Amino acid sequence: MIYRAGNLTIDTNLYRLSRDDEQIDVEPQVFDLLIYLINNRNRVVARNELLDTLWKGRVVTDSALSARLKAARKAVGDSGRSQTIIKTIHGRGYQFIADVVDSTNRPSEPAPRSAESLLSAEAPAIAVLPFENMSGDPDQEYFSDGITEDIITELSRFRELRVMARNSSFFYKGQTAKVQDIGHKLGVDYVVEGSVR
Repeated sequence: MIYRAGNLTIDTNLYRLSRDDEQIDVEPQVFDLLIYLINNRNRVVARNELLDTLWKGRVVTDSALSARLKAARKAVGDSGRSQTIIKTIHGRGYQFIADVVDSTNRPSEPAPRSAESLLSAEAPAIAVLPFENMSGDPDQEYFSDGITEDIITELSRFRELRVMARNSSFFYKGQTAKVQDIGHKLGVDYVVEGSVR
């Protein structure tokens, strides 16, 4: 399939990105990110969905996704400031907003928003903060971290929720910031905190 968006040409068969007919070299994961956003341009794609899609369940830092998004924006001639092609919807995700024409030379019709896509874009976001180890034994820290990770994993099974990645939540391990401030910084609607004794 060949997609055109302004001066961009994205050829999925040849795995090639061109801008003003000049080929742009991008790493495969950045190309995959662009294609995924283009194929899902009729909705906001949640950060966790991109992490799951690009890294297929492997644990990575949020900065890895941020770096790929920055590279994708640079490749298509966009920036985090202008956001004329890839838009960040704070607390929700990302969307490819440029007009796209497919290889049949017809503007592609945005697909109707399904109930599932509406849920993913509008589902409440939740972050599970690292549980505090109250056992008095520092060697038991792994246990409280494991409980936190299990809760994140189980909550992620519900399509009705958008669950913040472990790496984002664990950034706040041992910090004394207010839960409301953490929730605001992470862009979530709900924050879970607790302790293990």
